[in-house]
Amino acid sequence: MKRLLFLMFILLIMALSGCGGGPITAGSTTSSTTTSVAPSADNYTWTAQTSAGSRNWDSIASSSDGASLAASVYGGYIYTSTNSGSTWSVKSAAGSRYWYSIASSSNGTALAAAVYGGYIYTSTDSGSTWTAQTSAGSRSWYSIASSSDGTKLAAVDYGGYIYTSADSGSTWTAQTSAGSRSWYSIASSSDGTKLAAVDYGGYIYASTNSGSSWTAQTSGGIENWKSITSSSDATVLAATVYGGYIYISTNSGSTWTAQTNAGTGNWHSIATSPDGTAFAATVYGGYIYTSKDSGSTWITQTNAGSRNWYSIVLSSYGTKFAAVDYGGYIYTGISNY
Repeated sequence: MKRLLFLMFILLIMALSGCGGGPITAGSTTSSTTTSVAPSADNYTWTAQTSAGSRNWDSIASSSDGASLAASVYGGYIYTSTNSGSTWSVKSAAGSRYWYSIASSSNGTALAAAVYGGYIYTSTDSGSTWTAQTSAGSRSWYSIASSSDGTKLAAVDYGGYIYTSADSGSTWTAQTSAGSRSWYSIASSSDGTKLAAVDYGGYIYASTNSGSSWTAQTSGGIENWKSITSSSDATVLAATVYGGYIYISTNSGSTWTAQTNAGTGNWHSIATSPDGTAFAATVYGGYIYTSKDSGSTWITQTNAGSRNWYSIVLSSYGTKFAAVDYGGYIYTGISNY
C-alpha cells in the first residue's frame, strides 16, 4: 500500500512538472535575406526583409495583389520587389534623392514618386526607367496618390497647393481652390475622380471631380492630420492624427468617428482594403495596428516590434502587408486566416 501511494505521488509530481515533454514553441526560419517572426496572437506572420538593407525608408507602395512592392529611401534610392518582398532590386536610374512618397498602379507597372525639394518622377516599366516631371515644378512634395491604372495622379506640396495630373504625370494643374496649406497626405479612389487630403493643423478636404473643387470636412475638426487612405470608391476614408486618434468616415468624409479603442498615439500612416473593411496603421516609435472589422476593434501587432514605422500598405484582400521602419528594415506581414 505504501509503495502504491509512493508511485502515485511520483506520477503526480511528473505530471505537474511537465516531465516527458518540453515546452511548445512557435518555429521560425532564417535565411541570408530574411528573418521570420512567429505568428502573433491574431495569427499574423511578420518578416524583416533584410536583403533590402537597413535604411531611412519613408514610403512604400503595393500592387493590388501584394506581389509587386516599391519603397523609397529619404536620401537614397528607390527599391522594388516582384515577389512580395523576399528579394529587392535598387532602381538607380531614378537617382539618389530625398524621396518622400511613392505610389503604384494596381498591377505595379506604373509608379510615381515625389522628392522633397525636388521633382515628381514617373515610371511605366515597374521602375526600370524614370522620367522627371518638371512641369509640376520643384516643390516640397509630401505625398502622392495614383488611380488604379496610373493615369490619374494627385500630389501635395507642403505649404503650397494640391496638384493633379490626368495624363500619367506629363502635365499638372495646381488646384488653387483648395488653398495653400500644410498638406501632408493625399488619397485617391481607384478611378481617380474622388480625392481626399489632410492639412496638418487644419481640416480634411475632399473632392469628387478629380480635384477641380474641394470641400472642407469640418466635422473631423482641426487636428494634426498625418495620413489619409481611401476605399476604391472613396466611400470609406480613414485618417490619422499625430498625437491623437484614428478617424473613420463611411460617407465620403461628411462625418467622422474617432476610433478611441485604438488609443492615442503618434499615428503616422494608415492603409485600407478596397472595400474599406480592413485597416492597417502605424505608430512612429510604436507598433503596427490592424483591424478586420471596419475599425471596430484593433489588434496590436507586437511581433512586428516597436519601431519608427513610417508607411504601410496592404493588398486588396487585406491579407498581405508591407511596412517600412525609418532607419531600419522593410517588414512584410501575412494574415494566416
